[in-house]
Amino acid sequence: MSRLTGWWSGRSSAEKVELYTRWTFHLFVPIELFVLGGIPFSHGERGPLPVQASVGLFLWIGVHAVLCAVLASRALDHTTGKRERPVRLAVTVAGTTFGVDLALNLLWAGGTLPEPGVNVGILAGTSIFTLCALVLCLGPVRHMAYAVLGTAFATGAPMAAVGNGLDMAAGSAVGILIGGVFISVTSGFSSWLLRIVQELERSRDLKARLAVAEERLRFGRDLHDVMGRNLSVIALKSELAVQLSRRGRPEAVDQMVEVQRIAQESQREVREVVRGYREADLRVELEGARGVLGAAGIACAVDAPTLDLPPEVQSALGWVVRETTTNVLRHGDARRCAIVLRSEPGAVLLTVENDGAADAGAAAGAGATGAAGHSGRGAGSGLAGLRERLGAVDGTLDAGPSAPHSFRVTARVPLPRPGRGGPARKPGPPARLVPEKSERRENSETPGKQEEYRAYGKREGHGGPGRQEKRGTHEKEETVA
Repeated sequence: MSRLTGWWSGRSSAEKVELYTRWTFHLFVPIELFVLGGIPFSHGERGPLPVQASVGLFLWIGVHAVLCAVLASRALDHTTGKRERPVRLAVTVAGTTFGVDLALNLLWAGGTLPEPGVNVGILAGTSIFTLCALVLCLGPVRHMAYAVLGTAFATGAPMAAVGNGLDMAAGSAVGILIGGVFISVTSGFSSWLLRIVQELERSRDLKARLAVAEERLRFGRDLHDVMGRNLSVIALKSELAVQLSRRGRPEAVDQMVEVQRIAQESQREVREVVRGYREADLRVELEGARGVLGAAGIACAVDAPTLDLPPEVQSALGWVVRETTTNVLRHGDARRCAIVLRSEPGAVLLTVENDGAADAGAAAGAGATGAAGHSGRGAGSGLAGLRERLGAVDGTLDAGPSAPHSFRVTARVPLPRPGRGGPARKPGPPARLVPEKSERRENSETPGKQEEYRAYGKREGHGGPGRQEKRGTHEKEETVA
């Protein structure tokens, strides 16, 4: 069954709307043939039309239906941004319809097509279907109104001009006005809806790319704030150690020991930055999930009472919320998402469930976790990463379909017992997702020690203009960092 419906369920929301709109207008071909194709063969007051005239009119209706379908398809391509507006094709279809209608009016006036009901039905019907395709090529509403008025005039004026009766001309014009308004509203709304859905899809993709770029910039900035100063000091001390070593001074060893200490301190600070980047606060992630999913048009219900949880448990559960929220947006086509946090005896339980289940194999291959469509057999990198984080706090993770077209991720983390190993740990301050600005460390040297190095450099002949310029450059870089 999934293979039969995969061509539809595997598409995004924008692709589904586009496919539905296209096939709706493609169905106008059989509809036009069904509605207008039998008119030439009907029996009027003066009897049936000649066979040649009936076949000719039927062929014209078929050609006209195909022309309108091609114009509608090209107009939808323009709406989705795949090609330019089909102005020439629209003018060709409108001109061909007007020319044939004028010829039919002349044949009607000459007695070749003596049946008024057949003539009016074909003239008004082809004009309405032409207007339906033309509206897709137009943008502003006033242009659509002009198209309706123009079609009504182009249909009724030739009837009156060749002497086929003012009553026939007026009735045809009024009928086209009434039907044209309905057709214009329907076609215009379909085109507008398709355009809006396409723009929303592009906006979501752009938002995801911008979020990734912003995270990279923030991490790069924090890393620069931590490492910039230390690297400048290491470069300065290494250069001083080289100069001392060339002169056989024992102080070179002290300088290299100081360089080693600063390098080890830098490693520790980098680990802190990475740890801060990888930590997630549960409250922040819950509010972020509600806001992000709501902005994407997904109804997000969060049921999470305030619980006193250790910092490491908050971080692990926060990552579960972040990963599942990301994958609900990236994989599947969810409309609703429910996040529930519950306290059990000796444990805390977090459940994230959405109704956007997609193809299991594709989601697993992409590493989806909260996305619809993960199965237990296809563990992607996201699922393995969550289990690794939860394993650090003795937690477990279950992920899989919970109902047709629904997917559930359940994380269970045990809480420390007050009776074992001392009292229960109190929650620390909320972990920051990414530090807004890294704290500046104190300089590895005291001001007095810096002056001692400068004085020592002058005594040893390292205080010349070139050396002073280099030292000033390093000090400037240290200050900027």
